[in-house]
Amino acid sequence: MASGCAEMEPAAALPPSPSPAAAPGSAELVCAQGRNLKAVLCQRCGSRVLLPGAATFARRELLLPTMRKKAAAAAAGGGGDVVREHWLVRDMFSFENVGFTRDVGNVKFLVCADCEAGPIGWHCLDDKDSFYVALERVAHE
Repeated sequence: MASGCAEMEPAAALPPSPSPAAAPGSAELVCAQGRNLKAVLCQRCGSRVLLPGAATFARRELLLPTMRKKAAAAAAGGGGDVVREHWLVRDMFSFENVGFTRDVGNVKFLVCADCEAGPIGWHCLDDKDSFYVALERVAHE
């Protein structure tokens, strides 16, 4: 099944917001250059996903499947959450610890490589240089 990335996105992309003032609630996480001040961790197991400074803050509406255990997700069927604040990573080798799902159309979802919690993010196969990690689905230290 070949589906475009636009089908996975409920709204058009907004330009990245490098200024912390543009990201209320995220200001303590973003430096003046728009990069992550703190390490990004898995919420469930605490595994390090990104080092400080490895990603840029971006606002973009993306639809991610709901985070549930595999059995619960299968029983509940589809569904998802619209997430708007992300860490944008331009190089997949910048990640400390991340896994990718199998292709869903032309999208791969990002998960914790240690405990497989997720999806914590989104990657469209049409754009090889954009990996989005949802701020609300990770922890910071």
